[in-house]
Amino acid sequence: MDKQRIEGTKHQIKGTVKEAVGKLTGDKLQQAAGNLEKNAGKLQKAYGKAKDAARDADKP
Repeated sequence: MDKQRIEGTKHQIKGTVKEAVGKLTGDKLQQAAGNLEKNAGKLQKAYGKAKDAARDADKP
């Protein structure tokens, strides 16, 4: 498993928590920051998944 997948998952979780706290407190800025971090984590995870697929495709 690629390191990017693990880091991406961490960012997704962290972003989800930030977004939820922002919703609870009514802080739209924190909510938006959480959403941004969550989506960045999704992209990072997808990048790691693609690296894994490319590495597996190269194996005989």
